[in-house]
Amino acid sequence: MWESLVRVNAVVSGVVWGPVGLALLFGTGCLLTVRTGFFQLRYFGYWMRHTIGAIFLDRNVTAHTDDEAISQFQSLCTALAATIGTGNIVGVAAAILAGGPGAVFWMWVMALLGMMTSYAENVLGICYRRRDAAGRWCGGPMYYLAEGLGGGFGRALAVLFACFCVLASFGMGNMSQINSIAGNLQAVFRVPPVATGIVLALLTGRVILGGLKRVAAVTEAIVPLMALFYLFGALTVVCVHWAAVPAAFAAIFRGAFGLQAAGGGVLGYGMARAISWGFKRGAFSNEAGLGASVLVHCAANVEEPVQQGMWGMFEVFADTMVVCTLTALVVLTSGLVDLDTGAALTGVEGSALVGQAFSAVFGAFGPQFIAVSVLLFAYSTTLGWSHYGTRAVVYLLGERAAAGYKLVFAAMVLVGAVMKLDLAWALSDTFNGLMMLPNLVGVVGLSGVVVRETQAYLKRK
Repeated sequence: MWESLVRVNAVVSGVVWGPVGLALLFGTGCLLTVRTGFFQLRYFGYWMRHTIGAIFLDRNVTAHTDDEAISQFQSLCTALAATIGTGNIVGVAAAILAGGPGAVFWMWVMALLGMMTSYAENVLGICYRRRDAAGRWCGGPMYYLAEGLGGGFGRALAVLFACFCVLASFGMGNMSQINSIAGNLQAVFRVPPVATGIVLALLTGRVILGGLKRVAAVTEAIVPLMALFYLFGALTVVCVHWAAVPAAFAAIFRGAFGLQAAGGGVLGYGMARAISWGFKRGAFSNEAGLGASVLVHCAANVEEPVQQGMWGMFEVFADTMVVCTLTALVVLTSGLVDLDTGAALTGVEGSALVGQAFSAVFGAFGPQFIAVSVLLFAYSTTLGWSHYGTRAVVYLLGERAAAGYKLVFAAMVLVGAVMKLDLAWALSDTFNGLMMLPNLVGVVGLSGVVVRETQAYLKRK
């Protein structure tokens, strides 16, 4: 059974992550960057002040002024909870091992362009959201596809997106995350995967059955803690290995263009491999282009579409340019990988490789540090994605189906704990791509709306 699933998944993944899918992802980011006048670069200081800076200066960002909405800070924390997951640890290591150090550069490129894709998604999410019968905000790609593009084509894309979102919520939002938790807890603390699955399934069910308000309250507490915990550890390792940082950056830029000593022309296989793995792991990590984070951002108590779009940009920046970059530097300065090929020199991979890199500084506490980090990152991701899947199910089947979906989602936590890691990651890649395609069609088709909203906002400000 597993072998057949692997073969089918490989075929589908080869289509959605082939030249067409990658070109659409890259081209959408380029289109939005050009049409908004390089907004993410020209107004970098402005949107940083009005996102992360506003947390400390503007009470409205953290205020709960709407009983049927969540605060802007809660929407960020819930989106970051879903975004900052195992891709920031295991995914970065996998990208380096499979695509070489150059994959990190293409993750940066994906993030730079992805900032505008995420911005556009969230601008559209606010523009096309609406209140349901209970007064709660409902929005997401399903709504701007169906109402923005309109017609049978737009409605069909909306249904496809919702279906793929449900599948992705079980893949990248559940099984792959829980699988990483179970594997690390078993390796470091000798916790049986079944026990991990049962405990996390019960905890997940208790939280998500309380609705978005409870999910947001939990992520608001977890995300700042886990971010500070991991950043402190990673910065400590990088500072200890400071002398190796220049060589790490040199390897990243050499590998990005196929100039490493291992050979291959400038446009050779090495570069193509780096681009492919950098793009795929970048998309898995920051989720720009998937449209997923719109499902929580649209529930924020904000009236200005551009304001929420800027939170989407910051989300991608924090995920890839900060967290993923630090993980890459931890690995590349550790001496555990070949700086030309990215091959592991110790025979280990994934989180175990990152754990070894931390062990060089923290000793026996290194693997424990990674196990705790993966637990926090991956579990918070699972909570965030449970909301994404819930909104997609409600769009397809109505509010009555929400409780059933949540119970199935909690049960799949146990399945993810005992599943093969390779298959979990492969399924996640495929579901990402299937979810991405209809969303990007909508973002490109409605890019004029994004440009008009941006220009109007800049004139007012």
